[in-house]
Amino acid sequence: MLTLYDFELAPNPRRARIFLAEKDIDYKKISVNLRELEQFSDAYKAVNPGCTVPTLVTEDGHCFADNASIAAYLEARFPKPPLLGRSAEDKGDVAYWQARIESDGLGAVAEAFRNSNPAMAKRGLPGTRPIEQIPALAERGLERAAAFLDDLNEHLAHREFIAANQFSIADITALVTVDFARVIKVQPSEEKHPHLCEWRECMKQRPSMKA
Repeated sequence: MLTLYDFELAPNPRRARIFLAEKDIDYKKISVNLRELEQFSDAYKAVNPGCTVPTLVTEDGHCFADNASIAAYLEARFPKPPLLGRSAEDKGDVAYWQARIESDGLGAVAEAFRNSNPAMAKRGLPGTRPIEQIPALAERGLERAAAFLDDLNEHLAHREFIAANQFSIADITALVTVDFARVIKVQPSEEKHPHLCEWRECMKQRPSMKA
């Protein structure tokens, strides 16, 4: 059985859980408490020296230590339902939006959160090296996150899904990003982001979103 090293409250492990749930894959879950810095323990370093979550470990001990590699592996091993696109064109479309959402959305929220939250002191970036917070980056992250909501709302004006006319990893990442943005007090409003809010409510009806 696959093993997922997870933390319930963090956005990136949630992305992996939703992906696994959409494909109806059984797996064992091991919690790594980020609040108590368990990701820096010797035991977890032996699994993932980068000290990040999620990490997926296969039955033969192969480790995948980020969402991109986890998704690529799971899609290849469990191709149905396809979450990275069907046709060559669809795969390109999904990859484009996945990258854009990670950069403009999730990256912006993380930038604001890591550079403003006292609990993230000397943890301005994920990983093992101490990185000082930069308040100006927190301010920029807030601006970027707000702009991301505006752009996503416009994109969803005439679409049911983010990319390729199908539910995909891009929808997973976008939904997790929008939900996680609450930690920096940036959220869509019905008045300003009606299309985004409608899409969000539809996404939340999927059973996988409770994973």
